[in-house]
Amino acid sequence: MRHIIAAASLLALAACGLNGTDRTDEESAAADRSANATTDSLSDTMSSRDGADMASDVPDIPDSEPRPIMQAQVVLDRQGFGPGVIDGKMGMSTENALEGFQEVNGLEVTGKLDDPTKAKLAQWDSIPATRVVRIPDDWGTLEYRDIPEEAAEQAKLERLTYETLDEKLAERFHTTIDVLKMLNPGGKPATMQSSAPGTAPATPSPTPTASPDSEESTSSMFAAGQLIRVPNIGADRIAPGAVDDPDWQQTLQSLGVGTEQPKVARVVVSKSDSVLKGYDDAGKLVVVFTVSSGSSRFPLPLGNWKINGKAPNPPFTYDPEVLGNGDDGGKHKLPPGPNSPVGVVWIDLSKEHYGIHGTPEPQTIGRAQSSGCVRLTNWDAARLAQMVKAGTKVEFVA
Repeated sequence: MRHIIAAASLLALAACGLNGTDRTDEESAAADRSANATTDSLSDTMSSRDGADMASDVPDIPDSEPRPIMQAQVVLDRQGFGPGVIDGKMGMSTENALEGFQEVNGLEVTGKLDDPTKAKLAQWDSIPATRVVRIPDDWGTLEYRDIPEEAAEQAKLERLTYETLDEKLAERFHTTIDVLKMLNPGGKPATMQSSAPGTAPATPSPTPTASPDSEESTSSMFAAGQLIRVPNIGADRIAPGAVDDPDWQQTLQSLGVGTEQPKVARVVVSKSDSVLKGYDDAGKLVVVFTVSSGSSRFPLPLGNWKINGKAPNPPFTYDPEVLGNGDDGGKHKLPPGPNSPVGVVWIDLSKEHYGIHGTPEPQTIGRAQSSGCVRLTNWDAARLAQMVKAGTKVEFVA
């Protein structure tokens, strides 16, 4: 993803400065009641179909190679141990996810994909690292546009939407555009030279075209209606009736995030480890996400806090006076959207001006500093928002 405001501004958002939001605390219905017992799902047509027949218009195209690290990332992601961006590479976020998985399963906590961990993960060997999907036709009618750098220009937009179909697709499958290109050399799903017996050959994909015809839109490598290989993320079932807010439901759909999430009674964020851990009422670790938290100018406020409420798809108040970044462009109210400085959701804390939120740049999580707040990928922030509620305990530790 891209920088929404100048880099200096992103690192000095005055403890994230979400003052001025006009949304009230609307708890997702999924936080308070069980998911619908049926197998129906309001996810999109690219949702995982584990154990079910493949969509009739998507041929079975075997992957060109085994991808053991990506397969482990896919499983960890499904189990609530977020590896951050799924890219098939070992890195800090994947190591944090492995440590959480090892802790829960009574293994030596190494953060490595060692033999005992591989043996424990083997129960999910039937879940492949990737799958082939067809990009929905209606994605070709959506608005994609360049996001201006200046806050004053951003404030004129109705929404800080995705810039390209490629960017939207990458976020849907918890990865990056570069990974999608790697999985689809020449714009087609990576596959063996010849298809396995009984499977359909790789069919030609439509020639990638520009995003909707507009002066503001930018071109994409991929196109609506195209077959594409993607990381095989799951846990994306949206139960009918589980979400009251249609806009939030659409956000969950676009992020590949389901409504069947564990309940979290206590959140602990470690500054030194760049990790957020969620525990249930019994004190069991149920979720681990890598985060960015604090900076030298806006340090993470260590101590005990609580969640006041949640604001899905919030507007954002850009105030240079509060930011202290020397910008004399004045205060601006920025519209919501996945490319907002606070991403798709704001989880408000009892510490004034501080919160837990998403980001327009998932690849920077755990690497770049935040402005005192706790920043996650949009998909992890959306998951966490469904796990917590007003009153949930939050502890910030060194």
